[in-house]
Amino acid sequence: MYNVHMFGSELRRGEHSTVSDANQKKFRFSKARVHRRVMVASFAQGAPNGLAKPSYHTVTSLSRWSCLATSLPAVDKIKAIHIYDFDNTLFKTPLPNPSLWNGPTIGLLSSPDFLTNGGWWHDSRILAATGDGVEKEEARAYQGWWNEKIAKLVRLSMKQKDALCVLLTGRSEHGYADLVKRICKSKKLEFDMMGLKPRVGPQDERFSNTMQFKQAFLEAILETYKFATEIRIYEDRHKHVKQFRDFMNDYNARLSGGTGLAPTRSPIAAEVIHVFEKTIHLKPVVEVAKVQQMVNEHNQAIAKDGDHPMSNSAQISREKLAIKKTVFFTSYMIKHADSQKLIKLAQIPAGVAEQDLKYHANNILICPRPCPASILEKVGGMGSKMKWMVTGTACLDNSIWAACLRPVPDTAKFHTDNPFPLVVLALRKGAKPIDAGKIKSWQPVPADKAYVFETTVREKVILRIEPEDPREDEYESLFANKASKRKHNADDEYPRGPKESYHGPNSQRGSFRGRGGYRGGSANSRGYRGGARGAARGRGRGGFSYRSLDDVDTRNQTFGVDYDDSQANQGFGGQGRQPPTQPAAHGRPGGTADLGSYY
Repeated sequence: MYNVHMFGSELRRGEHSTVSDANQKKFRFSKARVHRRVMVASFAQGAPNGLAKPSYHTVTSLSRWSCLATSLPAVDKIKAIHIYDFDNTLFKTPLPNPSLWNGPTIGLLSSPDFLTNGGWWHDSRILAATGDGVEKEEARAYQGWWNEKIAKLVRLSMKQKDALCVLLTGRSEHGYADLVKRICKSKKLEFDMMGLKPRVGPQDERFSNTMQFKQAFLEAILETYKFATEIRIYEDRHKHVKQFRDFMNDYNARLSGGTGLAPTRSPIAAEVIHVFEKTIHLKPVVEVAKVQQMVNEHNQAIAKDGDHPMSNSAQISREKLAIKKTVFFTSYMIKHADSQKLIKLAQIPAGVAEQDLKYHANNILICPRPCPASILEKVGGMGSKMKWMVTGTACLDNSIWAACLRPVPDTAKFHTDNPFPLVVLALRKGAKPIDAGKIKSWQPVPADKAYVFETTVREKVILRIEPEDPREDEYESLFANKASKRKHNADDEYPRGPKESYHGPNSQRGSFRGRGGYRGGSANSRGYRGGARGAARGRGRGGFSYRSLDDVDTRNQTFGVDYDDSQANQGFGGQGRQPPTQPAAHGRPGGTADLGSYY
């Protein structure tokens, strides 16, 4: 017989890194603690005085919690209970991409009370858009979208005859039951029970959040399968791990008679296993299209219903919304493969700690703001290609490593707000990219290091959702901070650099004044949960909190974030700052590039 407990022990010995060894502890009852009784009735809000209707714990009544039309095992056959969370425990659920959206927008998308259709975690089209869409992914069993180690544990649970195998998620039953069943069926994963949060529980319970539902669900299982001696819960969210552990401690306290009530069964050995979640995102163009669709439907509902309430929540936005972009800078973007070659030109001393360095080598600055039409015309328009050759390298104060360039051919027209064409290769902590313009002496590179590479004119942008404002023009919509829309001389924010901007080898300097420093900030993914590892996935790790399903505060939220572009390091200077305003007379360049070209 396969035993999941044995496989779990292998995980604890370090053979599988998915499960956190430090968090695999058994949580048994401590007689020193006396806890209040936690009953399903405590979650019932529909019954008088908050009490639930009397419950009779049978497999028939328990089956009402499941969205599967299957018979449950007999009570005396089950000795172990295995509970698997779905999102980012078993399945790699797409999260809002911080390379696309600013912090406040990610918070709004995650809230169920912002858009009329529920937002990211309550609109099944987001989950259905995973990969290449449900039709194609179902045919290939969502390959690459599973936590394979947890999927293997599920298969072992399926084979263990005395184990009850349960999938438990806070996603809504009415919105996601069919889709979640299709996803699991494609992988040939079978569960005895599949619990999704119902609008109303089997005994008319009303659940205000995911954890209340999950705890009521667990208690129903524990009270039904009284002969089970162990329960194992797999969960990725740090907050939920703690809440499950507290719940099991409370439950065992009641069973041990600490409350003075007659126990309904023997205490059970409980283990809550913290699974390391893995970040994954939708394709950028697909993600933007799906969010735009949700925004459009929200606006249609607003127009149709006017001032009439559309839901029970007072937090639903009553304004028409729009997706707007913030442009941080315009530049000649360098391909990733070429960036890796250029970085090797930086002669960084061995004594410099790796954590004190930030690598760039990804763009040649045109201007630190939305590009005026006159300059955009000089560089050939968005999407235009241009080749460059490395002519020299230099280091300033052992803090800035850069390479100087020339266009190929020499007669090609170009523009840069720097004193001359250059690419910042690496920065030491505290150094500013603008200071690369202070370099006076360059060391020629040998012929085999005189790389020639191609660039593309693009904007570095990030998207945001804000109310429509009929008073703002297209240029004004590029700035998230309303105060920054004041039309003033850009020199107020950008002191001139050491030289004027440079248009090309034969140009007349000064025809367009250089703005000097770059302060636009890098709107990027800094380390969200995967390729850019670590931060925005939240859950106790900093950055964005991972707020999913309806386990989200319904209060107004503002999520601040530093966009430290760890994916491409496309940034010059102050993070989080807005680009400067430019007099409206400069206008906006015509023909914006397709969204797909930005990423």
